[in-house]
Amino acid sequence: MKKIHIIKAGEAFAETAAQHGDFDVMIRRGLGVADEQVGVIAAYRGEPLPPPAHCSGIVITGAHCMVTDDLPWSLAIEAWIPKVLAHKVPLLGICYGHQLLGRAMGGTVADHPKGKEVGTFPINLQPASQQDPLFGALPDHFPVHTSHTQSVITLPPGAVLLAANAFEPHHAMRIGSCAWGVQFHPEYDTQVARDYILAQADSLQQSGRDVAALLADVRQTPSAAALLRKFACLACGG
Repeated sequence: MKKIHIIKAGEAFAETAAQHGDFDVMIRRGLGVADEQVGVIAAYRGEPLPPPAHCSGIVITGAHCMVTDDLPWSLAIEAWIPKVLAHKVPLLGICYGHQLLGRAMGGTVADHPKGKEVGTFPINLQPASQQDPLFGALPDHFPVHTSHTQSVITLPPGAVLLAANAFEPHHAMRIGSCAWGVQFHPEYDTQVARDYILAQADSLQQSGRDVAALLADVRQTPSAAALLRKFACLACGG
């Protein structure tokens, strides 16, 4: 049986993972499918990537390392992504996975010129989202949870911009007919979002951010969470 494969590019903070599950657990919960329909590949530990033909869908997780570190396992995922797209397997890249997708297909990834975006912020869907299979039913504006230092600075050739905000101009994109990247985290709930603010509080304060205000602004993100369920439907032929 083909499965939705979650490609782990790293681990959540240890306390967060202990309380809420690691990235793969959060994503599996968000997809809303049976456990037997999901496979988990710890790519950051060197586990081999599955043949695209064996996958009904693929989700590439976030990570605490940087795409520009050019780690061998990360470069292996990057080289594998074009093969996935050639097989037209639905793919969703989240944060680090979004950046890997972008660079694999010819975009540019680098440190965001404004620094970190950590917390809950609104995004605005772009006109192309109205006809998009994944984003089409969502409202024009909705909040998302974020935690990133790097960004897809330049979109790949032919990429379709789907969402942006004042800080991050490339919050979501589609490449081809069934590959999406989102810079935000649809798998996070409010407690995970708070954990990520608190874990980075020192660096946020040093850069002039108001940590108390960031914590106060954390709120539910149901539209973002709905993307995972919709992706599962697309991957399973729904």
